Amino acid sequence: MRGVEETGGMKDDGAKARADEAVKATADASSRPTAALLRPLLVPVWRTLPRRALTIAGAVGLLLAASTRLPDHAPGAEPGLAVLRLTALSGALGLAFLLDDPARNTSATTPVARPLRTVLRLAMVLPLTALWWTTALLLVPSPTRPPLLPVTLQAAATTAAALALATLAVRFSDSPEVGRSTAICLLTASAVAVLTPNRWGLLATPSDPWWEPTQLRWASVLAVTLAVCALWTREPLGPGRALRRPGSPGGSTFASPSR
Repeated sequence: MRGVEETGGMKDDGAKARADEAVKATADASSRPTAALLRPLLVPVWRTLPRRALTIAGAVGLLLAASTRLPDHAPGAEPGLAVLRLTALSGALGLAFLLDDPARNTSATTPVARPLRTVLRLAMVLPLTALWWTTALLLVPSPTRPPLLPVTLQAAATTAAALALATLAVRFSDSPEVGRSTAICLLTASAVAVLTPNRWGLLATPSDPWWEPTQLRWASVLAVTLAVCALWTREPLGPGRALRRPGSPGGSTFASPSR
């Protein structure tokens, strides 16, 4: 009797091991097609990056940062903060063109989903953006350099805002190039931020009593814009498509909200 039980236990262990191997094999098989599909896209995606806009915006930002070394005496931290904010805005204006894709109408039919194509673009550009921002910080003299963590938070939020605006423009339009309209929206938002009093706005300085609440507002901007990017980076609805109303009898449809 005991031998029968031991034999049954060995069979259960063997079945469990085979099941685990099957799950692992399924996971490996599901990841291999994605990698196989992404690999041929590396060169085409790199070629379609808006290198001209990114280069011009990056060069302008570095020139702004380097301008703090022109005076005979290094200015204080508040002018340095203003310059670095303009530098971050310049870089964000370049990234506003990141989702421009002249071949969008043809790439939409590829088996690689748009979120993966977008992640591929970000993976190519964001490391270079981090290196660019580090260079901008080093160009500012130490007496002029503001606290690094707050100004980097503001730069990250500005960048995320540009990407969120571009994501929304792609999601709700058929245009293959949304960079120009995104840049205009970002400049408009920046003008609103300049006109907003520091007590409720985003441009307080370390000497203001609203400096800490300002950092919380910047963190909120970063969180909201990242959420927008994550939620709306999906395949846009094509013209004339309809969405099926879930749970509706007979499969009734209603008009696309992106039109």
